[in-house]
Amino acid sequence: MSAEPLVLAIETATLAGSVCLMRGEVSVAALKGEPAVSHSNTLLKEIDRLLEEANVPIRDVQLFAVASGPGSFTGLRIGIATVKALAATLNRFCIGIPTLEAIAHSAGDCNRTVCLLPAGRGEVFAQMFSGANDGEVTALDEPNHLSPRRAIEKYSRFGDVCWAGEGVSAHLEAIREIALTLGYSAPVSTNEEIRPGGWTIAETTSNLAKHVASLARARFSNRGDLKPDALHAIYVRPSDAELKH
Repeated sequence: MSAEPLVLAIETATLAGSVCLMRGEVSVAALKGEPAVSHSNTLLKEIDRLLEEANVPIRDVQLFAVASGPGSFTGLRIGIATVKALAATLNRFCIGIPTLEAIAHSAGDCNRTVCLLPAGRGEVFAQMFSGANDGEVTALDEPNHLSPRRAIEKYSRFGDVCWAGEGVSAHLEAIREIALTLGYSAPVSTNEEIRPGGWTIAETTSNLAKHVASLARARFSNRGDLKPDALHAIYVRPSDAELKH
């Protein structure tokens, strides 16, 4: 058996979601979901299709990983419940990777990466990270639930920011406007060279589950408490139902 664990990662925090099967840093198979269809209707089918495509039985999976939030409340519950059930049934380890951390990992090596993820009601989840060449990601603050403009202004004192996540493309004009007001070079497109005193935009990943898998694999050696009962969602804000009460 390979020393590298076979990791099945699930990401249901975003509308489309994704699944990925990885061994080491090699993607064995990966699928992206449909944003218009509920994860409750597609996730198990996508997992079956993924395993069939890779010609791998699910019993060969050694570690289950899931984006643990923030993100869609319903999506998170579906993804986490699925991973818990699979891990418990097969007596495997499982691990939750914060969604914003996976987004920061997808942005690569940046001194400061600000991740923005749509939070509903026109707002975003926001958090700053530092990324390294070895793929390790370090949180520089706590995740917040803010209006897009407040989130951008929160990090406006930093001149060398790489912006990442689905929330960035939705609010690119506001980011450009504030950058120009502050005298920073304004981001125009993805994959620009990061310049001192300039803001840049990271390319949006096509499969966030790959980055969930990569971070999970890196932390698997530490073990700790990776049992299903220890896996919990990171919501950051109350659900709409809770806010109504």
